[in-house]
Amino acid sequence: MLAVTAHDLVPPGPVAVLANPTAGRGRHRGLLPRLLERLGGAGRPVELLRARTPEEAEAACHAAVAGGAGALVAVGGDGTVHRALQAVAGTAVPFGPVPAGTGNDFAVDTGFPADPLAAVEVIADALRAGRTRPVDLARLTTPDGGDRWYGAVLAAGFDAIVNERANRMRWPRGPRRYDLAILVELARLRPRRYRLRLDGAEQEVDAVLVAVGNAASYGGGMRICPDADPHDGLLDVVVGGRFDRRTLMRVKPRIYQGTHVTHPLVRSYRARTVELDAEGITTYVDGERAFDLPVRVSAVPAAVRLLR
Repeated sequence: MLAVTAHDLVPPGPVAVLANPTAGRGRHRGLLPRLLERLGGAGRPVELLRARTPEEAEAACHAAVAGGAGALVAVGGDGTVHRALQAVAGTAVPFGPVPAGTGNDFAVDTGFPADPLAAVEVIADALRAGRTRPVDLARLTTPDGGDRWYGAVLAAGFDAIVNERANRMRWPRGPRRYDLAILVELARLRPRRYRLRLDGAEQEVDAVLVAVGNAASYGGGMRICPDADPHDGLLDVVVGGRFDRRTLMRVKPRIYQGTHVTHPLVRSYRARTVELDAEGITTYVDGERAFDLPVRVSAVPAAVRLLR
């Protein structure tokens, strides 16, 4: 936990910028020069990080932080933000997400404008004023030493299974691959037996949907954990029980408004630590592939400082 206030000075050093040109299917690619210009207007040198793969992007962020960057800015969607968070979490280096992807849940849920130019103005103004605001993150660990931070939501149910199916498919390309993966996994739908330990209290549940949220949304605005607050030091756990195919397809559209939590088969919990296990499940965090279950998730208050 960082002992910070809402108006700490931003450390000296250049502003490192991680930009994903393919985020949002490239629709904001032409904005990058304008975004960099507006960041430069805050009076600090701006350094664009070079990376060709997500792994290189994460390594470049770590190198920038270790090399004395005064701030890190990520231009892209939740996947780009996720890579950057690994470098700034638990450090004094503040962070600014510029939403330019298909899913921008962390940026929007932590108060940034959905428009990239408006968001970069907020970040530049915070840099000029030396202003940061602390926000919680979730820390994901495994029994064998795996360790990741995430800002939005961990998925460990049907949506994670669909993502895993889509990532294994070589055809078709684009969004149709995900749609086909949904159809395949709907045909195979069955509740799984999960072991949940919430702040040490253990239970077993049969479920189709399981999510652990530091923030409310995933998947581009689906409010799976609608009451999650990334400032309260707690994780929200939403469990959708023994849904059949028809019921699941009726309930899923309600996730965009967060009203699914009123369904009789949905249970919500709140805890500081969540231990989760089930057979054959690979988790996804911030839309990125993470670890096979079992995992432990811990709420870490004020784990990152946002330029807001």
